[in-house]
Amino acid sequence: MRHILQGMDFKRLWHRFRRVVRYYGYIFDEIDTESATQRIKSAIWFRGPNVWILAFAIVLASVGLNVNSTAVIIGAMLVSPLMGPIIGAGLALGTNDVDLLKSAGKNLLAMVIISLIASTLFFLVSPLSLVNPTELEARTSPTIYDVLIAFFGGMAGILENSRKERGTVLSGVAIATALMPPLCTAGYGLAHLNMHFFLGALYLFVINSVFIALATYFMVKYLGFPTVSGMSEELASRRAKVISTILVIILVPSIWSAITLIQSNNFERNVQNFVENNRLVAPRTYIYDYRVQGRQAHLSLAGEPLDDDIRASIYVKAGRYGIKQRELILMEHSFGLSQQDMDTIIEEIYNNTNNELDENQALLESIESRLEEMALELSRLKHQRHQNDSIQTDSLRF
Repeated sequence: MRHILQGMDFKRLWHRFRRVVRYYGYIFDEIDTESATQRIKSAIWFRGPNVWILAFAIVLASVGLNVNSTAVIIGAMLVSPLMGPIIGAGLALGTNDVDLLKSAGKNLLAMVIISLIASTLFFLVSPLSLVNPTELEARTSPTIYDVLIAFFGGMAGILENSRKERGTVLSGVAIATALMPPLCTAGYGLAHLNMHFFLGALYLFVINSVFIALATYFMVKYLGFPTVSGMSEELASRRAKVISTILVIILVPSIWSAITLIQSNNFERNVQNFVENNRLVAPRTYIYDYRVQGRQAHLSLAGEPLDDDIRASIYVKAGRYGIKQRELILMEHSFGLSQQDMDTIIEEIYNNTNNELDENQALLESIESRLEEMALELSRLKHQRHQNDSIQTDSLRF
């Protein structure tokens, strides 16, 4: 192996690798920055039909969230014009266009206000109140994964805008980054005076907006969009500090939320594995149900009362799955029955189960017998058909 490595020309391999990467990854021949700038600027303006399209799309997305319909939510995101001002803000930062940045910010603020008003009004008059609004709750706890989705979605969005021949990438970006559902969820929070929904959803929208704009800024710099005016070193340094501060303020809560989410998922999975592998905690006591709330697992047990030794053994077994004693709550349910009554119930369950098995066995034997009769009948019909065919053949020969 050493001789093989020594005989390899790493410099030549590196140059070959660079040529392959350049061949497949070179994008500048397909980029038109001037046309892209005009397209992005034209998508910023928010008046006339765009106002009504946004309002209709917000109501449509609110309906989808209200009835937990993913398809309706996706349809609403496809027609939403929210992406325009956000990409425009990133373009303005990357080209030092102060006027464009002001215009993008003003139009985005108007879009947010109209979206909140439309969604709040819808949820105020909607008669439907879901017991488990999963689509709404999914927009209230953003994590670092939402940051990654917004950033790389923004990268794809500005690259698609910059291509000479555009495809359908923007539609996918609009769905992936999900700008509308958070605003609708924030409207739900306002309508129901639920600050958890309002602040969580608004935070998700801010994450999406900031990192789409940041991705646009980086790509604009990389693709060499023409700048509007020069910028002094002092102003550039100040802008870099402001951007860095905003990113830190947004990133820290999302990272903490991601860590909490991962810990909660791991804890719930550990509880599930523990329960599945330790249903019978004692010879006559078993776990028949469990419930996880935060960092606590509530186990419902039926059977004989637990003594100190059995409790200690349960805690020891749970510890092997990463579950601490303070995280485990044991709830015993004897149902007020004596041991004799429980033995009688168990015996009845056993007898009923045996009777059902006997009945199923008899039914199975009956089906097998019927299948055998049908097989014999089918064989007889085939034989008879073969004889008839032979007779017809002999008649034709004759």
